[in-house]
Amino acid sequence: MNRKTLWVGILSLLAVGAAVLIFVLNRPVSFRGTSYGEPYPQAAEIELTKLNGETFRLSDQKGKIVLLFFGYTSCPDVCPTTLAELNQVMGELGDKTRQVQVVFVSVDPERDTPEKIQEYVAHFNENFIGLTGSSDDLQVIWDNYGVFRERVESASAFGYIINHTARTYLIDQNGNLRLSYGFQTPVEDMVHDIEILLNQ
Repeated sequence: MNRKTLWVGILSLLAVGAAVLIFVLNRPVSFRGTSYGEPYPQAAEIELTKLNGETFRLSDQKGKIVLLFFGYTSCPDVCPTTLAELNQVMGELGDKTRQVQVVFVSVDPERDTPEKIQEYVAHFNENFIGLTGSSDDLQVIWDNYGVFRERVESASAFGYIINHTARTYLIDQNGNLRLSYGFQTPVEDMVHDIEILLNQ
């Protein structure tokens, strides 16, 4: 093999390698949650009073990723499971948790007082925010997020139960609805998506 042929071969390999690298770097980001289409919709405002009497506004959370879930403190299964998994997500993120806020909004205002709901979420993570309000105030929020809610009478110790939407909504740093996750989405999938957004 002469030198010319050798150099042609080397340059060809370098060109192929460069093309592959450009392709990999320019590939669209692949999220694991269910993505909203572009242009991403702005997340509807949530304005409710926190336990300490301060007003919580979702719009004040811009600059952070918000993980939003609708549930209730008497929930026998879905809500505690989801909150436990969200706590695992926060644990996996380490120092990045300062850029992520979990918000839990009640679907059971008859039983969920501000004290009760904040105590409930703090059992899973002291930095989680629990919110409730009047039925009228919450109904607007449920409607804005397409939350299904149905009261069902039960003979269990819980009394009535609430069938409700069991999705976690991810709102990005710009206040846009970006992704949502079904019940028991693997923790690593949520961490994967959050890290992509935090690194953008």
